[in-house]
Amino acid sequence: RAQVRAWLLAHDTDALSADAQARFAALVARRSAGEPLAYLTGHREFFGLDLQVDPRVLVPRPDTETLVSWALAVLPAAPGPAADSAPRVPVLDLGTGSGAIALALKSQRPDLQVQALDHSDAALAVARSNARRLGLAVTFRQGNWLDSVQERFQLIVANPPYIADADPHLPALRFEPLQALTAGADGLRDLRAIVAAAPACLAPGGWLLLEHGYDQAGSVCQLLQAAGFTQVQSHFDLAGIARCSGGQMSGGAGASGKEIDLRLL
Repeated sequence: RAQVRAWLLAHDTDALSADAQARFAALVARRSAGEPLAYLTGHREFFGLDLQVDPRVLVPRPDTETLVSWALAVLPAAPGPAADSAPRVPVLDLGTGSGAIALALKSQRPDLQVQALDHSDAALAVARSNARRLGLAVTFRQGNWLDSVQERFQLIVANPPYIADADPHLPALRFEPLQALTAGADGLRDLRAIVAAAPACLAPGGWLLLEHGYDQAGSVCQLLQAAGFTQVQSHFDLAGIARCSGGQMSGGAGASGKEIDLRLL
């Protein structure tokens, strides 16, 4: 970026070619129509990673970094340098999209064994491309939430669709894949499915952490409590909105002895 800036300053009086003017005008028209800037540039920064994105996947939001930070806090401590033979901690990311959450976790904790699922083969192609380019070893698989999952994980994270089908904000999101946004009349369809299936896929003491809508924390916490999760709580984003909720399967010793500053509902 510094090189680009330097070139622009040194060539600020150069005339644009007709082709460059046409391409710039096309980009301006697309942005004026509301298309996300990330789709125009093909890139979006997330948790320090430069991700490639396009209309096959949602644009990663800064709000979702809240989920990644919480996930890192509840994971067992990383093994020391002398523990090369220590078993890797299994983690599952559901509805991975561009791979943002899975890749962010792997970049921060190379010792994790991260798997990521998505129903969309097109989205998985984007996620795999990001993993290759960033040199991060994440296993990607096609799947519908937890339907085909046989293993047990220490942590399951998900940023599923959670917008109601008739939500008035949907027109502003018309350039992004609808199937990754909406989840039934109340927006809770996929969250219900994940919470109901998660206990069979978590190790004792494992955590389920979910991103949800700005007004859904109470409902999601009730779902978690009804499914038998303990330590049910919500984590707030930088805007003070309860952005994620989660809980722990019984049989664990809390969040690995770490102190976590969480505000409870």
